[in-house]
Order: sequence, then structure tokens, then C-alpha cells
Amino acid sequence: MNKNVIRTTGRRKTSSAQVKMTPGTGKITVNGKDVNEYLPFEELVMDLKQPLVLTKTETQYDFEIVARGGGYSGQTGAIRLGIAKALLEADKNTDPSSETSFRRILKTAGMITRDPRIKERKKYGLKKARRAPQFSKR
Repeated sequence: MNKNVIRTTGRRKTSSAQVKMTPGTGKITVNGKDVNEYLPFEELVMDLKQPLVLTKTETQYDFEIVARGGGYSGQTGAIRLGIAKALLEADKNTDPSSETSFRRILKTAGMITRDPRIKERKKYGLKKARRAPQFSKR
């Protein structure tokens, strides 16, 4: 296996993303398609690239991503976490207390923490998790 390849996993809601990072020119491929072709909204692409913009590494690495489950928003969050983890792995030799360490930059921006919120299960007698049937007096 090539030592320059870094593999990480990111999760969000019901989505998971397997991220493969290699040194390159900044090309991002999601499920075999270009990221701009795969994601329908420019805001999602900007959100996905946020860890790269913060660490100023947009043109240093190529990413091959396999995203499964959930919708576009969940997949974007999962990919963003996977990219942040991969950047941390690439920068693990740098002192974490220095101003230029990726860990410090990404931690202050909240990119390292996995968002634990998932959909609440439906309860019996209710229409959704908390939505009760409409009350009728007569």
C-alpha cells in the first residue's frame, strides 16, 4: 500500500463517507462523479470544502469519496468530517499547540466533532416521534 494514501471515515445523520486522500491538485470525486456534478447546490460544495479552505490546502490533495445513506446534506456533513480527519492524519507530526497546526485550526472551527443528532424513533399512538393525532372535542 502507498504510504501517501490516507483513508478516513466520516458520519452524519444516517450517512457515512469513506474518504481516500492522496497528494494531488485539488480534485474531489464523490461516488465516481465530480463534486460539483454530484451535489446539486453550491452551498453544499462550499460546506464540504470548508476544512480545506481553513487549512489553505485546496490544491494540495485529491480526494476519492464513497458516500452512502441519507440525503445530500447528511452526506455533505459526513464527507466534511472525513476530510477533516484526513487532514489531521496528514498533519500529525506537527505540534498541536502551534498556531499553524491543522488540529488547532479545525478544532476552533468545530470541524472535528461528529454531530450526534439523528432522527428520533416513532412512538406508538403518535403520528411521528412526538406529533400526536389531532384532538377533536366532538
